[in-house]
Amino acid sequence: MPRYDFRCRACGSTFEVSRPMSASGDPATCPEGHDDTVRLLSTVSMTGGAQAPRSGGGGGCCGGGCCSS
Repeated sequence: MPRYDFRCRACGSTFEVSRPMSASGDPATCPEGHDDTVRLLSTVSMTGGAQAPRSGGGGGCCGGGCCSS
Protein backbone atom coordinates (compact mmCIF):
# COMPACT_ATOMS: atom_id res chain seq x y z
CA MET A 1 0.00 0.00 0.00
CA PRO A 2 1.41 3.42 -0.91
CA ARG A 3 2.59 5.81 1.79
CA TYR A 4 1.92 9.52 1.62
CA ASP A 5 3.82 12.24 3.49
CA PHE A 6 1.90 15.00 5.23
CA ARG A 7 2.89 18.08 7.25
CA CYS A 8 0.75 19.65 9.93
CA ARG A 9 0.39 23.41 9.56
CA ALA A 10 -0.57 23.80 13.22
CA CYS A 11 2.37 22.07 14.92
CA GLY A 12 4.83 21.55 12.03
CA SER A 13 5.19 17.77 12.43
CA THR A 14 5.73 15.59 9.36
CA PHE A 15 4.11 12.14 9.24
CA GLU A 16 3.26 9.29 6.87
CA VAL A 17 -0.11 7.75 6.11
CA SER A 18 -0.53 4.38 4.36
CA ARG A 19 -3.69 4.26 2.27
CA PRO A 20 -4.93 3.02 -1.10
CA MET A 21 -4.24 5.20 -4.14
CA SER A 22 -7.99 5.79 -4.47
CA ALA A 23 -7.85 7.65 -1.13
CA SER A 24 -4.63 9.59 -1.84
CA GLY A 25 -6.40 12.96 -1.87
CA ASP A 26 -8.34 12.41 1.35
CA PRO A 27 -7.51 14.73 4.28
CA ALA A 28 -5.31 13.42 7.09
CA THR A 29 -5.18 14.22 10.79
CA CYS A 30 -1.74 14.62 12.36
CA PRO A 31 -0.70 12.41 15.30
CA GLU A 32 -1.35 15.38 17.64
CA GLY A 33 -4.97 15.58 16.45
CA HIS A 34 -4.78 18.68 14.23
CA ASP A 35 -6.81 18.71 11.01
CA ASP A 36 -4.90 21.48 9.18
CA THR A 37 -2.50 19.29 7.18
CA VAL A 38 -1.07 19.38 3.69
CA ARG A 39 0.17 16.47 1.59
CA LEU A 40 3.82 16.77 0.61
CA LEU A 41 5.26 15.95 -2.77
CA SER A 42 7.49 12.95 -2.28
CA THR A 43 10.42 12.03 -4.44
CA VAL A 44 11.42 8.51 -5.31
CA SER A 45 15.01 7.54 -5.88
CA MET A 46 15.59 4.32 -7.75
CA THR A 47 18.94 2.74 -8.43
CA GLY A 48 19.75 -0.37 -10.35
CA GLY A 49 21.53 -1.91 -13.25
CA ALA A 50 19.13 -0.88 -16.01
CA GLN A 51 20.73 0.87 -18.95
CA ALA A 52 19.29 3.17 -21.55
CA PRO A 53 18.48 1.43 -24.83
CA ARG A 54 21.08 1.75 -27.51
CA SER A 55 20.17 3.31 -30.82
CA GLY A 56 20.39 1.17 -33.90
CA GLY A 57 22.88 3.45 -35.62
CA GLY A 58 22.47 6.67 -37.51
CA GLY A 59 21.88 8.55 -34.27
CA GLY A 60 21.87 12.29 -34.12
CA CYS A 61 19.10 14.71 -33.41
CA CYS A 62 16.75 13.45 -36.09
CA GLY A 63 17.87 9.86 -36.65
CA GLY A 64 20.85 10.50 -38.90
CA GLY A 65 21.84 12.47 -41.93
CA CYS A 66 21.19 16.03 -40.78
CA CYS A 67 23.85 16.13 -38.07
CA SER A 68 26.78 14.59 -39.92
CA SER A 69 30.22 15.71 -38.94
